[in-house]
Amino acid sequence: MMNEIETLVQNLWQALQSMGLLKGLLFALFFLVVWFLPALVALVANRRHAGKIFLACIPAIASWIAWFALLAWAATGRYQQWGRKPVADEPHADPQR
Repeated sequence: MMNEIETLVQNLWQALQSMGLLKGLLFALFFLVVWFLPALVALVANRRHAGKIFLACIPAIASWIAWFALLAWAATGRYQQWGRKPVADEPHADPQR
């Protein structure tokens, strides 16, 4: 098992070395854009929680489930705001809130 992992890491390292500087930078940029895609979506659709989503993106790369949950959270923020009336417009609303 360990031998297979070492072989995989060596193959990945060789592929990265043969990539060249420009392709390596483009790969790194693409990787970062995908990693922080929920934060980028939150800048458009869920500005109120964009900072929290950005911070949650950092450990979320370890789990695709968490990453997709963040993406859903980022994308649904504006839709939740559009569907609700402001608190002051609701007849039973507490004015102190």
